[in-house]
Amino acid sequence: MTKHPLIGKKAPEISLPNFDGSTYTFTPGASGGPTALFFYPQSGTYGCTKEACQFRDALSEEEIFKTTNVSVIGVSPDPVEKQKKFVEKQGLTYPILSDEKGEARKAYHVSKGLMGLTSSSRVTFVIDAEGSVKDVLDTTINYAAHHKFVQNWLTSLEPGKVTAIASDVPTSDVSETAPPASTGKATGSEI
Repeated sequence: MTKHPLIGKKAPEISLPNFDGSTYTFTPGASGGPTALFFYPQSGTYGCTKEACQFRDALSEEEIFKTTNVSVIGVSPDPVEKQKKFVEKQGLTYPILSDEKGEARKAYHVSKGLMGLTSSSRVTFVIDAEGSVKDVLDTTINYAAHHKFVQNWLTSLEPGKVTAIASDVPTSDVSETAPPASTGKATGSEI
């Protein structure tokens, strides 16, 4: 398995339309806390809805998401109008960005999913408080692994500290379906 090319590097800044039509600029490290940036294939589909709602629920219900002050940002190739309906229907509480032109996917090296059958892979980036990419999970099929991946990375942080190195991330608690830290690829067990 190859390591994702952004691990250990500064995450690219992106500016995209948010679900409400405003331009949202993500400047890695500017918030002072970690960020979970997740790319997904299509708003409103079963797996993408489940994934987005798991992050929504984690932000309001899980102590580790609250105490680390993690920001969550979702990105898909859907147009703004579809993103708006998706956010309103699911009550999402974080930015859902429209990447119709593929600019963010290109910047983050996110390819098409399912051997080119979907316009985007399901890829989650963990970005630390300084704006560096610490780990990446790339698995289109296993939508449930992404929330768990971020949760485990946040759990590895020392109390009051919002940065960590990828080798500090415990992988034994992730679950059988998540890949080892820093591989950037799925193990195949999620299919």
